[in-house]
Amino acid sequence: MRHRPDRETTCCFTGHRPEKLPWGEDEDDPRCVALKARIRLELEETYRAGYRHFICGMARGADFYFCEAALALRDERSGITVEAAIPCEEQAARWPRRDQERYFYLVGHCDQETMLQRAYDRSCMMRRNRYMVDRSARLIAVYDGMLGGTMYTVTYAMKQELDVVLLDPEETD
Repeated sequence: MRHRPDRETTCCFTGHRPEKLPWGEDEDDPRCVALKARIRLELEETYRAGYRHFICGMARGADFYFCEAALALRDERSGITVEAAIPCEEQAARWPRRDQERYFYLVGHCDQETMLQRAYDRSCMMRRNRYMVDRSARLIAVYDGMLGGTMYTVTYAMKQELDVVLLDPEETD
């Protein structure tokens, strides 16, 4: 039987895909570089606060940044586990090859993989987001106020009384 992490020590992530980020796919953009640094600092603070299990929804964009930062932190600190929460089996099927390769690399390096359902349907992303929130005490979100799945997840996390940390993608300090 697999050990289930405590909710009190679990943090999940949500954030925008490249289409909604101001720099799109250009991760060399100074705003993206600054955001990745802020994610890393927030993860270190989250670790100092006692969180040890990190759940990532494995979408393109901010989720990839979070997963990479959580895996790097795991390599430097003890007791960390990283979980890939995957909404459906074909999540990455229509992505560009580069994104697919990054996705499979990241999933392969996570400690745990949770597949919410086999086939895609209109609600699978929402189910994935609820799964993450329902198992966490903290949510870190790259969020700029835009409508969409990130807003839904942030709102749901607030209703569930999670500690919610918002990172504005445009902020550079």
